[in-house]
Amino acid sequence: MRKPLSASRLALYHALLLGSVFAFWYLMTEPLLWSEESARNTAFFFGKPLIVLQKAWEWFASGRIYEHLLVTLIETLLAFAIGTAAGLGAGLWLALSPTASALADPYIKAMNAMPRVILAPIFAVWFGLGILSKVALGVTLVFFIVFFNVYQGVKEVSPVVLNNARMLGASSRQLLRTVYVPSAMSWVFSSLHTSVGMAFVGAVVGEYLGSSRGVGYLILQAEGAFDINTVFAGILVLTAFALALDALVSVAERRLLVWRPAQGETERL
Repeated sequence: MRKPLSASRLALYHALLLGSVFAFWYLMTEPLLWSEESARNTAFFFGKPLIVLQKAWEWFASGRIYEHLLVTLIETLLAFAIGTAAGLGAGLWLALSPTASALADPYIKAMNAMPRVILAPIFAVWFGLGILSKVALGVTLVFFIVFFNVYQGVKEVSPVVLNNARMLGASSRQLLRTVYVPSAMSWVFSSLHTSVGMAFVGAVVGEYLGSSRGVGYLILQAEGAFDINTVFAGILVLTAFALALDALVSVAERRLLVWRPAQGETERL
């Protein structure tokens, strides 16, 4: 079986792939491979990578973006934390309560099927144009991702493990702490990687619909002026911070799931 790539080589491949994307982007927006008019038209729709990076640098160098970025990060973190806690609690409760699960099942499915982005204007009316409306939208996006993963994780608990724990005299609280929660944690962390992006989506979409601060507000202003380079600069900044939060989730996952074998060990087994 082929050995997994080392961390240094994997980082090198990631850098080469990212560099290739930027190189292709640069070539498509400069009159090097085709006519000047075609390059100008492409740059109008996709921006120029050097100008995009310059815009992002100017934001940080001038300090203009810090206030807006702080607002977006607060909205994202609150939505992520509240949605995760609510999804974890509801998932455990319904997975361990067959009657409540049967009663809530059609309503949960109906709410999950609803395109939740359309709730943004309603939340703006309910909570105003401040942080609360963006957090509420982000919570609805994060909650269902975590909920369904926790619910499935609890349902996937091995009956053998449960029976052995009961034979050893484990109480309901001990079963929850030592069997159900550890079983669900792998599912929880797999959902958190997706939830980080959804929390950002909730914050930015809410800022689009009505706000005076936030990275989404900056992007909306740039769109109104047809400044595609600034739009892509905002997208680049949001992507970088979403990846940073995802990396923090990965660190927490490695620390909390120390009992789980590493990927390389699993492949060798």
